[in-house]
Amino acid sequence: MLKQINSRKMLLRIRTFSLAKFVSTWSPLTTAFNTRPEKRINFTKNEVGLFGIPELTSHEGFYVLKEKALLRTDNLIEEATSLNRTRKMVVIFDELSDTLCKVADLSEFIRLAHPAANYCTAAEDACITISGIVEKLNTHKKLYHSLRQVVDNGDGDNVFQETTDVDRHVAGLFLFDFEQSGIHLEEAARKRVVYLNDCILQLGQQFMAGAVHPRRIPRTILPEAILPIFASDGENVLVSGLYADSANDMAREAAYRLFLHPDERQEHLLAELLKSRYQLATVCGFSTYAHRALKASTAETPEMVGSFLDALNEQLQPRAAKDFAIMQQMKMAESGSGGGAPLAAWDTPYFTCSLKRKFLRAGASEFSPYFSLGACMEGLNLLMSSLFGITLNNTTMEPGESWHHDIYKLAVTHETEGLLGYIYCDFFERQGKPNQDCHFTIQGGKALPNGAGFQNPIVVVMLNLAQPRWSGPTLLTPSMVDNLFHEMGHAMHSMLARTEYQHVTGTRCSTDFAEVPSVLMEYFASDPRVLRSFAKHFQTQEPMPQDMLERLCASKHLFAASETQLQVFYSALDQAYHGEGGGVHQHTTDTLQAIQAKYYGLPYVPRTAWQLRFSHLVGYGAKYYSYLMSRAIASWIWDAYFQRDPFSRSQGEKYRRGCLAYGGGIPSRLLVSNFLGKDITPNNLTTSLINEIDSYSERLQCMDDLMQ
Repeated sequence: MLKQINSRKMLLRIRTFSLAKFVSTWSPLTTAFNTRPEKRINFTKNEVGLFGIPELTSHEGFYVLKEKALLRTDNLIEEATSLNRTRKMVVIFDELSDTLCKVADLSEFIRLAHPAANYCTAAEDACITISGIVEKLNTHKKLYHSLRQVVDNGDGDNVFQETTDVDRHVAGLFLFDFEQSGIHLEEAARKRVVYLNDCILQLGQQFMAGAVHPRRIPRTILPEAILPIFASDGENVLVSGLYADSANDMAREAAYRLFLHPDERQEHLLAELLKSRYQLATVCGFSTYAHRALKASTAETPEMVGSFLDALNEQLQPRAAKDFAIMQQMKMAESGSGGGAPLAAWDTPYFTCSLKRKFLRAGASEFSPYFSLGACMEGLNLLMSSLFGITLNNTTMEPGESWHHDIYKLAVTHETEGLLGYIYCDFFERQGKPNQDCHFTIQGGKALPNGAGFQNPIVVVMLNLAQPRWSGPTLLTPSMVDNLFHEMGHAMHSMLARTEYQHVTGTRCSTDFAEVPSVLMEYFASDPRVLRSFAKHFQTQEPMPQDMLERLCASKHLFAASETQLQVFYSALDQAYHGEGGGVHQHTTDTLQAIQAKYYGLPYVPRTAWQLRFSHLVGYGAKYYSYLMSRAIASWIWDAYFQRDPFSRSQGEKYRRGCLAYGGGIPSRLLVSNFLGKDITPNNLTTSLINEIDSYSERLQCMDDLMQ
């Protein structure tokens, strides 16, 4: 009996030891984000309102908020135009901006994200009302002249406290916003500006709708062999995209030629959009729309952008040619005959993905178990703690605070400074939710008057991840991890900016600088040292194997030269369309052909019009280059500050104090130049990207023979 008991004890010990490896020791943050969110029962029936705003315990609160904003706006207009004002003009304008943004930004988000129709309708009505108020301000000449007087002549330093460089910079930004609407023009010209802005809005909406519309063609046009690949509604085939991941070369070519076939209506919409933009710019005193769009940006002028793209293109051409040569060999090998057709535009995405799979020796699904949502959030928490002394704390929400039961709320807390702000995480897909990853500012940070503290920022990070199942947490693919880090980069920019004025807080800066912090976070997400800190199997907590981890990080840079060259081509096309007569006197496809011949290593495909599917021309008109410039600056910052140690607290503090803290409060070109200790020139930006491409190319060659 004693022996049997001892044997049982020994067996129990063995089982306990074996199970110990599987007992969760995840942090509370990891556990929270790896747990299926459940709807809580509100026993008290008391609610605090959306985002803790008392008025929003029901959708009717939007009507109250907009009325309060309207009343406060009238009071601020009266103060700004008074001869007896006692505050700086820029302070009054920033409060005016804050008053309107708090309602407009909140309403815009709820309009898009709330699952209840009555909330969406009320929020949309509030958006329309605030737009009407803004239009009223844009035509308020007395208000404009009051600001103009201050910008031109100063704000009476003998009456108010001394006017700072930041005051002057922000006042200038407010004035530029005013003049975007043509208030400084004669009445006929001003009405022309209003008309053109309306045309641009409507043309852009119609063009974007047409850009994603599928192409319907008779089945008889396609070879019988590839018909099953495409969707069909009987006699017709629907081509809804480029089918870039199809292993069938014939299907890829057919999809490319059919989906991108010229469309007269889209051509008309694009031509009219570019024409209207050009006319708007000239009426407002700019030589081109690009000059208007780039004012107050990091680049500052289209000439600077053009020089950057040209310098980068020159360096990329031989490197991209090597990428295309490898793809050509892959295509020849795949054809099985030693010959094969030349590499074409429809081949590059397929062979890029094909080589990545081969290089990784694993599919994306094999990496996902190491990237549970909770582990990724803990990885972000560890990184923020190391760099900035910041903790991300999952916080229980009050009843009625969120718009859906599966939202998380993070309190961003500094070890000595206390609470910095809140990040609401709307991560999971649901019916009616926009299918996009993005960052929304709900409340901007700003210094409160008379030294009363700081108005902490409130933001939302939106993703579209699968809901966690009872059997396990949500698992992310490597690309989803990149997206999470990117959007959290925007959120942390909002949290760490400590600006005096909310008009320039966090991401409220020039487009070509706003993406720098988020792109930089992708560098952290691609560093083996960072991934090693959190990439652990969601069941066993075993770390990702080192070889697997190294290959994942390196694979993100396969064919980097050709991918970058494609972005240069897109950016150059965008500049050409918005430059001197580019979108007015020439057919848009003719412009495309000329730009592609200069900036891309593969030839134009006859009788296609890729630009008619390029919806970014609407939202990023003349600013598509921003991705490349932001990446160049982020690469430069990474190399100078974090390449040696991605967890360095001293370097993190320098980055926070010298870059993030200012938001848009300093002209971005000056801010970046001061932080990096060098001028922002085309050659310096190009050197940053080319050095990165060459460095990773060497690493890839050392790790593996790409063609094996």
